[in-house]
Amino acid sequence: MNFIQFPKGFLWGSGTSAYQIEGGWNADGKGESIWDRWCHTPGHIKNNDTGDVACDHYHRWEEDVDLMARLGLKSYRFSISWPRVLPAGRGALNQPGLDFYDRLVDRLLLKGIQPCVTLFHWDLPQALQDEGGWIEPGTIEAFGEYTALMVRHLGDRVKLWATLNEPGMGSFAGYQGIGHPPGVNDFRLSLQVAHNLMLAHGAGVQALRAERADAQAGIVIDFWPVDPVTGSNADRQAAELFWQQRFTWFLDPLLRGAYPPLAWEAAGADAPKVGPGDFELMGQRLDWMGVNYYSRILMSAEKGRVREIAGAEYTGLNWEIHPQSLYRLLMLLKDEYPIPPLYIAENGAAFPDELATGEDGQMAVHDEGRTAYLRAHFIQAHQAMQAGVDLRGYFVWSLLDNFEWLQGYAARFGIVFVDYPTQRRVAKDSALWYARVIARNGLEA
Repeated sequence: MNFIQFPKGFLWGSGTSAYQIEGGWNADGKGESIWDRWCHTPGHIKNNDTGDVACDHYHRWEEDVDLMARLGLKSYRFSISWPRVLPAGRGALNQPGLDFYDRLVDRLLLKGIQPCVTLFHWDLPQALQDEGGWIEPGTIEAFGEYTALMVRHLGDRVKLWATLNEPGMGSFAGYQGIGHPPGVNDFRLSLQVAHNLMLAHGAGVQALRAERADAQAGIVIDFWPVDPVTGSNADRQAAELFWQQRFTWFLDPLLRGAYPPLAWEAAGADAPKVGPGDFELMGQRLDWMGVNYYSRILMSAEKGRVREIAGAEYTGLNWEIHPQSLYRLLMLLKDEYPIPPLYIAENGAAFPDELATGEDGQMAVHDEGRTAYLRAHFIQAHQAMQAGVDLRGYFVWSLLDNFEWLQGYAARFGIVFVDYPTQRRVAKDSALWYARVIARNGLEA
């Protein structure tokens, strides 16, 4: 095997999001989020699970930061719960909520871990949703105000900021009947919500820079490269259309100042209303962009998305393991867009992990599949860097097993096992392997 070395200063990290790990859903003055409301309605989530307690990170944050330090993480990507700091989405600040993030940032820095903050990871304050949510321009304004407030309080210590995580999930999954809150099924509204989210991103970047000239503004987009299931013209056209409708629908306004042509034409009368200056606002200069990658999508003109193909390997969520598509994606971004420096903001896999007891009596989790998955993707990322991609860091998803949205607690993405009844944390074999990669800043390929 050859040893592949990553550049000095490469930012190895891991990530989480507020609703998935914090718990404390109504603690110390926190307001209700749309995910709180959604999960409290039976039938929405597998096993009727909720994020009410999750990993109890709100109370166990010190233990969790110490765990990150033992693994040698260079950075930690987390999101702020908007309703924890602004229960009504705007207006009066909830000081205990802000204090929580203040202490978290301080401890991360004390342990030599660089914080990377995401401002919106889907948990919109329910109070804003009651006013219409992302349909209403007032929510865009509220996001700008919330962003300014967070940067004002934390920007002296936090440099890496992402406005939004996966705006496609915040719009299409919630407004195309895919099971996310607010549970609307209206294609036209989904496109307008997507548009408004990107306006909020632009307003957020403006607020960031107005507060701190040294703040590094970014956004995190999920990408699933779309391939035709056959070489037919019909399948190729179906793949290209889906790629534009789901992914470059967000990328093109950011970096090209327009919506992708095939998807815009297909939207027809359902296309969003574009006001004067909208693309200028969306296209604020980016200091960095986060790439979330898990797998690819296969499309058939006749059958739509093809879920399984013979001979492929799959994760526990039946997502194809296809690391070579990460390389292709990074190269596409470099070659076809005026792309800023990149970070892999999420990459990981869910497997049915189980606790085991070793001969020494210590608890362990032998997750060979996850280690193999990460190794293969690290290698592809390194190859892309060798080919000229400006990749600055890599955040493994996820630090902890957690509330996995519609899957509840049935899917485990963590490199650290969480025994939910006891909240005990156990570093999986993949975490121990990752710690060695970080320590050596490289791995055998």
